[in-house]
Amino acid sequence: MIEDDTHVCAFVKKGLTEEKYHVEVVNDGIEGVKLFENGNFDLILLDIMLPTISGLEVCTKIRAKSNVPILLLTALGTAENVALGLNMGADDYLVKPFKFIELLARIKSLLRRYDSSEYKTNASEFIFTFNEIELNDYTKEVKCAGNLVTLTSTEYKLLYTFITNPKKVISRKEILDKVWDVNYELGTNVVDVYVNYLRKKLDKYLDKKYIQTVIGMGYVLKD
Repeated sequence: MIEDDTHVCAFVKKGLTEEKYHVEVVNDGIEGVKLFENGNFDLILLDIMLPTISGLEVCTKIRAKSNVPILLLTALGTAENVALGLNMGADDYLVKPFKFIELLARIKSLLRRYDSSEYKTNASEFIFTFNEIELNDYTKEVKCAGNLVTLTSTEYKLLYTFITNPKKVISRKEILDKVWDVNYELGTNVVDVYVNYLRKKLDKYLDKKYIQTVIGMGYVLKD
């Protein structure tokens, strides 16, 4: 947890510790990056307004090195601020003040998405392919034409949504529900931004453009 409000830190750490989570806390942006680089964490709780460097800068630095889930804690709850945080690589956000029960639900949801291997018995059941694209949901690896592709956690979830629903036109609202697990303001362009991110990474290795826009309806994965 990277948060400069000591009261919030104490409140959250106490609650999560009682839920059997191990929590490490720092109150500074640069120190947060250092702690992340020297540790092995399953999830990052990140305040946006931090000393030394902002939470958005911290998010960018962490995302450049890891797909670890990042949950933003912010007093800035406008659609523009939410879209900015998500565009910087965060996976979810929670507006202050928040109730612990909601924070816990968000944490459990993110961890289910990224660390579900403990519930899996046959890894081959979790390999999805569409033509030259292969997604292994056991190892969380993606390959295009045999090349390993590095995706952020949000880009990975977006591709997972497409590849498990091939040829189905998926609306922006449905993508928001599936990928971000929350109903965000539909005025934000976060879906379009992340589809473009994902397309660029896949198209680098592919001759065809498989993620296609259906004007007025959404997106579809098809040949």
